[in-house]
Amino acid sequence: MSLFILPVFSQGYGLYQPEEYTKNFAPQESERILFIMDFSNSMTESLDGKRKVDLMIATMKEILPKINPDTSVGLRIYGHRMGFTPMEACRASTLANPVIKNNSQNIAQSLMRTKPRGMTPITYSLKQAIKYDFMGFQGKKHIILLTDGGENCDESPCKFVMDLIKIRRDVSIDVIAFNIKDEDDLQQLQCTALVTSGKFYNAQTAVELFNGFNNSIEGVKNVEAKIVLPKSP
Repeated sequence: MSLFILPVFSQGYGLYQPEEYTKNFAPQESERILFIMDFSNSMTESLDGKRKVDLMIATMKEILPKINPDTSVGLRIYGHRMGFTPMEACRASTLANPVIKNNSQNIAQSLMRTKPRGMTPITYSLKQAIKYDFMGFQGKKHIILLTDGGENCDESPCKFVMDLIKIRRDVSIDVIAFNIKDEDDLQQLQCTALVTSGKFYNAQTAVELFNGFNNSIEGVKNVEAKIVLPKSP
């Protein structure tokens, strides 16, 4: 007859079962981030001697390394292509990088490869992002939207989110309005943020642009793994 000897754990340590290990040590995602970035033609305009698109990309290259690699983050771009008709141009919205962990370098590369060309389909981009980009994830969806102009595709992002919150409250949208002067556009964008309990930033300079991005990602925290201490004897 074979004899098996199990180790004895002193000081209250117990034998972990797989489900206990998962429960106590595996990090849980509480939030995912999606950047929605403006590549409309107006982003080629100059601000303080530099193109707005170059200021945006330079800022993102500073911000992205600050994001915890364990945070799932993705990139959607819009306005990056024209179409034969206004309808086609108003559907220029693409998920460039899916929302996954350890993704900051991939996002930076996608931003550098993309050229500003078209229109500003903000509402269509939000609809696509909310419908498809967080698919299968039940937690908080955090969108950070940058635009240098208002919606110009005959839709209203403010009206869209007002309808959205009637059926779901798991999406918050931070809006960074970059070098926008038109009061109607600013009001539409401010509504888009505040209705979803997001933050609104009116960034008229490169410094304010950086602060907007930095403040948006600062509030996103992962739930870290917890170590269960031994019980007292």
